[in-house]
Amino acid sequence: MKTTLKTKIAILATAACWALSAPLALAQDAPKPMRGADVSAADQAPDAKKYLGGKPGGQEKIARTYRDQPPVIPHAVENFDEITLEENQCLTCHSADAYKKKKAPKIGDSHFRDRDGKLLPTTSSLRHNCTQCHVPQVDAPPLVENDFKGDLAEGKASKGKKKN
Repeated sequence: MKTTLKTKIAILATAACWALSAPLALAQDAPKPMRGADVSAADQAPDAKKYLGGKPGGQEKIARTYRDQPPVIPHAVENFDEITLEENQCLTCHSADAYKKKKAPKIGDSHFRDRDGKLLPTTSSLRHNCTQCHVPQVDAPPLVENDFKGDLAEGKASKGKKKN
């Protein structure tokens, strides 16, 4: 019995020494993060960027770069009310009823179809959250280098070459 007790105490002492020394060994051998900051440190928020454009209707449309690209919002939206199922301030200018009077682009025909493709008399409730696809423009430098040229830009360039 004395041998069993001594063995248990030796095992517990060994486990305690290992448990106390393991964090120190791991901390010394921890890999250095690629971004240079401690991974557990909170990221610093970037400076807020100002949206381009002012009052709706005062800006030119921003060209699309590929087919079926949702158009970007060329005017400020900071003071717009929150979009809900009951209220959508975008539709006061872009709805089928108001776009001609407001001289604004009409929302796309795809917004009048349900998920089965059936034509609806009013805007689909699936499309009520405009800013899910349509985004306002911000004057910010690109996060990474980019030489993307969409198919619309290439198509216009090739059409221009054919005319010459």
